[in-house]
Amino acid sequence: MSAKPIPGRTTAAAEGDVVVLLLGLRINHFWALHQWIPVVLAMPRMLRELARDEGRGLLGHVLLTASPRTYYVVQYWESKEKLYAYASAPDMLHHRVWAIINRKEHAGKVRGHVGLWHESYIVPEGSYESIYADMPPAGLAAATGVLPLEARGRRAADRLRHRSGPEAA
Repeated sequence: MSAKPIPGRTTAAAEGDVVVLLLGLRINHFWALHQWIPVVLAMPRMLRELARDEGRGLLGHVLLTASPRTYYVVQYWESKEKLYAYASAPDMLHHRVWAIINRKEHAGKVRGHVGLWHESYIVPEGSYESIYADMPPAGLAAATGVLPLEARGRRAADRLRHRSGPEAA
C-alpha cells in the first residue's frame, strides 16, 4: 500500500457484494504469556498464508489496535464462499489453529486468558459507499482499488445507487 496521498476525492472501486470479516483478540491476563502469544502470532501467519495464494479470496486487510490488550483485523473478501472455504480447508493454518483451540476447550484447558471474536458481513451492492479525501488507498479502497469520486457520484446517495451488473446499463 502506498503511503502517498491521492489528491482530491476518491471512492473504492468495489463491484458487487462486499464481504467484510472483523476479527478481534483481547488479552485478558497479561501475565499468561504462554496462553496469548501463540494466538497473537497465528493471525500474521494466516495473513501471510493468504497473501501467498490470491486465489483464496482475501482482497485486503487492516490491522488495528484499540488498546494495549485489544487487537483487530478488518478483512475484505472476494466472496463468502471463498471465506468459508478458507476457514474450513484442512490444509490451511486456520483449520489447524481452531482444532487446537477446540481441543483445549473440550479438555477444560482454556482459562480465559485470551478472548476471541469475529463478525462477518455480506454487504449487498447498493448498500455500501465510500469517500476518501487526500488519502492514500485505505480500507475498502486499498482492497479493491481507487476511482475518482465522479465515477460513482459526488453524493453518498449517488454512490449507493451504483450497480456493476447487466442492470447497470
